[in-house]
Amino acid sequence: MSRLERSPNHRVIAGVCGGIADWLSWSPNTVRLLFILSFVFPGPQAIFYFVAWIVMPSPSR
Repeated sequence: MSRLERSPNHRVIAGVCGGIADWLSWSPNTVRLLFILSFVFPGPQAIFYFVAWIVMPSPSR
């Protein structure tokens, strides 16, 4: 498994979903769809995204 970091190639807002997709070897669109569908259920999804944006490192260049 690769290192968990924000994706420079699959970035829409910050690359968080793309980075998680790369880490899991999934399609970035699948992770984005699951994230959006998770808003049907109550919970801290938006907070998780912003925390992941801050905590996940940018890719090494």
